[in-house]
Amino acid sequence: MSDYVELSNLTKGFPGSTGPVIIVRDFNLHIQRGEFVTLIGHSGCGKSTVLSMLAGLCPVTSGAIVLAGRELTGPGPDRGVVFQSPSLLPWLTAFKNVMLGVDQVFFTAPRSERARIAEYYLSVVGLADAMHKRPSELSQGMRQRVGIARAFALSPKMLLLDEPFGMLDSLTRFELQQVLVNLWSRNAVTALMVTHDVDEALFLSDRIVMMTNGPEAGVGDILDVTFSRPRERRAVIEHSDYQRLRDHLIDFLETRAHLRPNQTPAPHRPPPSAPASRPVNRPVVRPREPLTADVLAVTPG
Repeated sequence: MSDYVELSNLTKGFPGSTGPVIIVRDFNLHIQRGEFVTLIGHSGCGKSTVLSMLAGLCPVTSGAIVLAGRELTGPGPDRGVVFQSPSLLPWLTAFKNVMLGVDQVFFTAPRSERARIAEYYLSVVGLADAMHKRPSELSQGMRQRVGIARAFALSPKMLLLDEPFGMLDSLTRFELQQVLVNLWSRNAVTALMVTHDVDEALFLSDRIVMMTNGPEAGVGDILDVTFSRPRERRAVIEHSDYQRLRDHLIDFLETRAHLRPNQTPAPHRPPPSAPASRPVNRPVVRPREPLTADVLAVTPG
């Protein structure tokens, strides 16, 4: 199967007081059509920078991005974006927020057909009875549902999700993850998501791309997630491969994320005891809470 998305030697730098600061260097990733890929890594490693370059919201310093055979040079309706914050226009209803994009993309279609598209996706995400309410009348989770509906309603070639559930409580996050995976299964749109959440990545993804720490971050490892689709959370968690895959991600984040992509990790051995005068931050895992890359951060020795 040919690659649908190609990120080739992507590099992003910003001017600094002593010279350019390189956030991401020579980032390479190929994605097949209909694949759901997740980027995971510690805060500041450049995950959202890669996503922003693909969305056309952040110019590329060097390298190239190709989507469906066309090199991208800026934003466009062929990419639907779901942000961490829904970014809705507060004076418009949920329906009219979705219609903004639909009117731009399907401008040749009759008004009734465009309205049907918006109503369909708002109904699929569970907002059939709330689509004519303004954002101030909706909960945070409901507003994020509008953001998801808005992105899918564009019928994009690619879906980009930048920590879409990061601002939600655990129960709402689990619920919307299932909404997303169900809606994605209907459309099979190619997707790239950024997350800190190990369990979220395993539940949603076909592949998980682990990024090295910044600056000059790159691809450190790629994990294939082989759970069958459609997916249900309990079945995924109880799968015999779940803990093995989870341990692989955690091991990378704890012990290998600091390595450059061309470095070989040192043989695994128990960490030396830290001097009493120098405290060490240990990974913190809270029962029944998602394990995130931030939780796994440790102070370098």
